[in-house]
Amino acid sequence: MTKIFAFMNQRWFQVLVIGAILFFGTEQALKFTNNINFVPTVILIGAFLVPVTMVTYFYSQEQVLDKTSHSAVPLSLVATCFLVGGVIGSVFAGFIEYTTLRSSSILILFGVGLIEETTKLIFPVIMFIRGRYRSEADGLLFGVSCGMGFAALETMGYGLVSLLQTQGNIGTLQEVLLIRGLLSPVGHAAWTGLVCAVLWRQREKTGKILRPVVFSVFLLAVVLHALWDISGTSSNVTVNYLGYSAVGVVSLTLLILRLRDARKVSMAAKLPSVPPLG
Repeated sequence: MTKIFAFMNQRWFQVLVIGAILFFGTEQALKFTNNINFVPTVILIGAFLVPVTMVTYFYSQEQVLDKTSHSAVPLSLVATCFLVGGVIGSVFAGFIEYTTLRSSSILILFGVGLIEETTKLIFPVIMFIRGRYRSEADGLLFGVSCGMGFAALETMGYGLVSLLQTQGNIGTLQEVLLIRGLLSPVGHAAWTGLVCAVLWRQREKTGKILRPVVFSVFLLAVVLHALWDISGTSSNVTVNYLGYSAVGVVSLTLLILRLRDARKVSMAAKLPSVPPLG
């Protein structure tokens, strides 16, 4: 029973439950009244619920893993990374893709992955250059926050488009918000979080940033992103979900491994040093 109460006391869980209640209530109000004024609220809550929950979880982890040698990241900066980083990434990606990509071939989808994974790093790299927050946990938090902000804004766009294309079909809107919301942690957040965690880790471990492993992980994120997009091009729904599942499992596993590594580094740093004998 104590464990259950402790779990329910987790801030991320409370955010998820309260957000779900608000989403369900607003959605029911929209269905009952057919008042289109509720549409923006439904899209906003539906698109942001899972991303905000995930960022809250990683923020709590960063606070726990914070070491005396590093400053804890303030919540205001996390929110700025989520919103500003997400907007910068989505706007730059949308502009570049609009001006350069004119088809949906497999090669073009790799180009989309390269563009979006690059633009999502703009705000985290600014934080990296400033150098105030230097632990791997900090980098992981910045990457996940920016990736989730990007994903939330993208989901809002897809939700609005689906509503317009179906001439106000609420069921389709629900499906888009649900599927994209549930899948968002294994997509943009995982890829950007992975790259940032490795980037911060290399500086913390070696004092260098232009290491082959950083470029390798960035390339891996681009490939995973492209494979995710390619999975959605099949006309077979089963193939779509099998592709999403495979890429999602790999992406989430890599993200969890980085979080575990950050925990090990933090715990090792907190151990008291033992003076040599004699």
